[in-house]
Amino acid sequence: MAEVIFGRWAVLETLRAARRSLQQLILAEGVEERGVINDILAMAEERGLPIKRIPRRMMDDLARGGNHQGVVLRVGEYQYAELEQIFQLAEAKGEKPFVLLLDLLQDPQNVGTLLRTADAVGVHGVVLQDRRGVGITPAVVNASSGATEHLNIVQVTNLVQTMKRLKEQGLWLAGLDVAPNILPIDRADLNIALGLVLGSEGEGMRRLVRDTCDLLLTLPMRGHVESLNVATAGAVALYAAWQARGWQGWAHADRAR
Repeated sequence: MAEVIFGRWAVLETLRAARRSLQQLILAEGVEERGVINDILAMAEERGLPIKRIPRRMMDDLARGGNHQGVVLRVGEYQYAELEQIFQLAEAKGEKPFVLLLDLLQDPQNVGTLLRTADAVGVHGVVLQDRRGVGITPAVVNASSGATEHLNIVQVTNLVQTMKRLKEQGLWLAGLDVAPNILPIDRADLNIALGLVLGSEGEGMRRLVRDTCDLLLTLPMRGHVESLNVATAGAVALYAAWQARGWQGWAHADRAR
């Protein structure tokens, strides 16, 4: 089944990763061929993709109202990873496994933001449940700026059963929650084989998911609002876990270029 990826960064990263079958690049008539658009065109030509230009109103229809920024890419459907690939990547990097688990998140923007952060901190994989939660849709790809195309994302039928499998393979599962008498995140040892579990917007983790966690963590807060958006809270927690690993894998010289 073909999909349409929209937005400049999402298209660029989809081309760069070449994880999917690449079919056609489409530009809006009149879009300026500079900056990221030039990079996209160069990569499309390198991949031998046909390039087409169409009126912007047709582009709006293709992207179904999404913010396409004058560019869309026709591709094959997303290829999910297997759990084994997560551990293989961690082993290849010589790192303790670092996994993000999402419990039935509903908002593509939140999921995309979390996946973008997961890629930024170097998680080895992400686990989603395949029913009632958001999968890797074009909207999620756009919200992640294409980070989806570089991540090992596993879609499972039963999140709790998968959590048990991960525990059997040595992962400690830490659920992020908001409640009294929960360990603040700065007091936890996160330099371990870690699975960070985030619950859905509004509802949080389901009871069985929470009960399957090895420990619960919370973010200290001092303001008037009682909780953070799940994407914000998850991003803070992901960076805290990466910091606990001593910013492992961060190439200072590369970042300074």
